[in-house]
Amino acid sequence: MAAGSPLLQMEQVSKYFGDLHVLQGIDLSVAAGEVVVVVGPSGSGKSTLCRTVNRLEPIDSGTIRLDGQPLPSEGRELARLRSEVGMVFQQFNLFAHMSVLDNVTLGPLKVRGQPRQQADRRARELLARVGVEDQAHKAPAQLSGGQQQRVAIARALAMDPKLILFDEPTSALDPEMISEVLDVMRDLAAAGMTMIVVSHEMGFANSAANRVVFMDGGRILEDAPPEEFFASPSTERAKDFLSKILSH
Repeated sequence: MAAGSPLLQMEQVSKYFGDLHVLQGIDLSVAAGEVVVVVGPSGSGKSTLCRTVNRLEPIDSGTIRLDGQPLPSEGRELARLRSEVGMVFQQFNLFAHMSVLDNVTLGPLKVRGQPRQQADRRARELLARVGVEDQAHKAPAQLSGGQQQRVAIARALAMDPKLILFDEPTSALDPEMISEVLDVMRDLAAAGMTMIVVSHEMGFANSAANRVVFMDGGRILEDAPPEEFFASPSTERAKDFLSKILSH
């Protein structure tokens, strides 16, 4: 990667679901160490944008580059890309039949070919980092939603990714569990992890983001530092969105 070039670069990315144009000419670049929070109304294309970055959704036109390389479309190169881009989903997506520890070591063992002792040691370090080291031998179903989501973050970190995508990571959680997950994400942001976070949590966007990206109707309408976006959004659409969200 050339000095100063972004870690992630999306240029004129378009995506259709049938006749629905869900991403319309998206341009977005994210530098290494940046935290970008994507906000906007439901159905604006936020999650789809997130999912195109590791090709969970293939794009119809445009280019996406990670570390200067175009995203591969299939095969071994795609698997390598996915190992460099961590993803944390709304519904945790942990393997129910595996222990917490095995969920976290699976990628390093299978994809990275790490020795088990090394993978186990690293997994325990990461479970400690997210505050669930005492749950290592339990099944995911024995954990609270907040604990499961923290395990999912540890699993993403276990691959030493260049970038982690968070697709509405707190929207399936009870209110009292949301803060424990956001605290872990704030710690990651402070430690310099490159993150793209799709979220409705405006407090997190305001405190942890370097930039807030506002989407509506499949387009990026605003891309600004949080203090600017929250204090003086430049579009009527964003003003309207914020007035509805922040008045509650």
